[in-house]
Amino acid sequence: MDDESGFDKFVAEQADALLRYGYVLTGNPHDAADLVQEALLRVRGAWSKVRRKDNPNSYARITMARLHISIWRRRRREHLTADPPDRAGHEVFPFEQQQGLWEELASLPRRQRAVLVLRYYEQLTDAEIAKVLGISLGTVRSQASRGLDKLRSSLSSSPATHGSPR
Repeated sequence: MDDESGFDKFVAEQADALLRYGYVLTGNPHDAADLVQEALLRVRGAWSKVRRKDNPNSYARITMARLHISIWRRRRREHLTADPPDRAGHEVFPFEQQQGLWEELASLPRRQRAVLVLRYYEQLTDAEIAKVLGISLGTVRSQASRGLDKLRSSLSSSPATHGSPR
C-alpha cells in the first residue's frame, strides 16, 4: 500500500511537469499525453526500485525521452508523400463493386475465411491449404463448404445485391 500511495503522490505532484516535458519532446499535446501515460505505466511497473532512488522524476523523464526516440525511429521509417501512387497497374484493395463481398468474407469465422481466401484468392489446392493451416484435407473441404454456404445466403439476402446486375 505504501508503494501505491507513493506512486499516486508522485503522479499528483509531477503530472503537469511531465506533460509539459512531453509537449516539448513531441510538439503535440495529444502525443505528449500518450507519451506521459506510457512512461507512467513503465514507471509504475518499476516503482519498487524507482522509489528507492533519490530522483524518480529523473527516471520518468529519461523513460519519456527513450520512448519518444523509439517512436521517432519507427515513424522515420515511413515515407510520407503528398501524392499517392497511381493504382492503375494493380489493385491492392478490392474495387468498390467487390467491397460488399469482402465485407461478408470478413464476417466469416477465421478458419472459413482463411480457407476461402487461400483457395480462391491465392489459388492454392486443398492439399496446400491443409498444409499451410495445419488442418486435415477433410477440414479444408468442410470449412470451404460452410463458408461458401454462409456467403451465398448472406449475399442473396442482402438488399444491395438484389438490384445489381450479375
